[in-house]
Amino acid sequence: MPALRVELRPARALAAGTMLVHAAGAAAILLVMPGAPGIGVAVLLLALGAAAAWERALLRGTHSPRVVELEPDGTLRVLLGAGQRATGRAAARCHVGPWWILIPLGAPRRMALLTRDMLGAEDFRRLRIWALWGRVPTPGRTARAG
Repeated sequence: MPALRVELRPARALAAGTMLVHAAGAAAILLVMPGAPGIGVAVLLLALGAAAAWERALLRGTHSPRVVELEPDGTLRVLLGAGQRATGRAAARCHVGPWWILIPLGAPRRMALLTRDMLGAEDFRRLRIWALWGRVPTPGRTARAG
């Protein structure tokens, strides 16, 4: 039985940020490449942003993470949209920030990006501790001030 099992929610803030960055890139392209070629590249860049937001932030793609399971031995399993499972381990390659966790999964160059709004605050805290320290924290335990 997993120590932690979490169903992920779509990250609307990440989707909006992804689209905003791609829209800024499209605007920059239009400034330096006027005319039909610039419009074509800008439209393609916006389409790429929409595809990235759909797949990674809104969790609608077949390779999008849907469920995260953290095992007692420290193994992380991610259930993907197509029913596939990918595994990861806490390692030096995990990247953790205050709003996100980037976890390498079994295959080379395959990563899972989990943001704070994809799961509850306590579950996000537990995953951050796992990514930083390689341990599964006990639910409900907090450090006592001294």
